[in-house]
Amino acid sequence: MRQGLRTAVGVVAGIVVAWLAIVLSQLFSATLYPPPHGTDLTDPAVLADFINAAPVTAMACVIAGYALAALLGGWVAARIARAHPRIAAMIVGGVVLLGVVLNYTMIPHPTWMLVSGVLLPLPMAWLGARLAGRGVHPPTA
Repeated sequence: MRQGLRTAVGVVAGIVVAWLAIVLSQLFSATLYPPPHGTDLTDPAVLADFINAAPVTAMACVIAGYALAALLGGWVAARIARAHPRIAAMIVGGVVLLGVVLNYTMIPHPTWMLVSGVLLPLPMAWLGARLAGRGVHPPTA
């Protein structure tokens, strides 16, 4: 497989893995801290109230999910994209970062979540690339 195609496949696979990690972490958080029965989370005001009332541990699960998504996605991208592992991993980290920023612009979150959500994806994706280069397998989601 040509190196450019391998890099592209690595990026796509890494994004899919990152997306799955985010979905699973948010489902985990929602399982631990479910909204009250009958809560309409499609209503922006209700969703904002729910997030403001959520415990810090619920929010930490979400942040951990973003970090883990960037780590796992970056690792997968780097393992597949042998010629350009760091570039592939950082693209995945950038996509995770973009998702975090878009999420926070649509749904209000505490400032600490915004700061950590913006600061973590790129270093975690870089770490994923480093681990992939050393043949280290990251933790499973």
